[in-house]
Amino acid sequence: MNKSPRALEQHFLLPYIRQAETSRPFAWLRMGWNDLRENLTASLTYGAAFAILGHLILTYAMSTPYLFTAAISGFLLIGPIAAAGVYEISRRHSKGERGISFADSLKGLARRSDDLFYFGAFLAVTLIGWERISAILFALFYRDTSPNLAHFFRDVFLSGQYTDFVVAYLAVGAVLAAVVFTLSAIAIPMLMDRDIDPITAAMTSLKAASVNPGAMIVWAALVVLLTMLGFATLMLGMIILLPLLGHASWHAYRDMVE
Repeated sequence: MNKSPRALEQHFLLPYIRQAETSRPFAWLRMGWNDLRENLTASLTYGAAFAILGHLILTYAMSTPYLFTAAISGFLLIGPIAAAGVYEISRRHSKGERGISFADSLKGLARRSDDLFYFGAFLAVTLIGWERISAILFALFYRDTSPNLAHFFRDVFLSGQYTDFVVAYLAVGAVLAAVVFTLSAIAIPMLMDRDIDPITAAMTSLKAASVNPGAMIVWAALVVLLTMLGFATLMLGMIILLPLLGHASWHAYRDMVE
């Protein structure tokens, strides 16, 4: 028999979710910036590692337009797990610790390694699925020779000749990203902070999104905007933007989850 949402909440003992104003994500960014400034070396280490890895992946995918676009959007899917170490820095900082090192943050990752592995596996499967969906959409709608990446956005997204492809690609990608965002935005910071299982964390994240749709929509838009800014700077901006978004996500979790 299907369980009601209330029964599911009681089964998984979901915490109370506080309401956040629609403009609250800007405060999360301010608090995240403070955490970044006060833990600069450890935070930027994560940002630099992510930027280097991202640059290598995009360089590899550059010869295949569908893979390149899937890789860019895929960063939004794996971003929450990539910032797990940054959440640990903010967790320790919130408890009054100072001088938090990169090695200190790795201890937090080791402490929660099993649950992070399971959640990371879910995100990895989602990313692989999106890559396959992207390839299928290209095959269905773009029957000509694979476009040159240098003119890809002009020839495909801006020419008006592939409207069906553009609509289908963006619609499927948006739905997938929305699902992953609602399940992970709060979940991974919560996993780093509490002794809970990934399913309970994901359900709490979903509940937080349902209680605070306005704030979460604004937060999602800011995440996408800042991530695109990182790509526009050839990943250099990610050195700062990844830890900034990670620290801010921690404060989003602490703000909404009692």
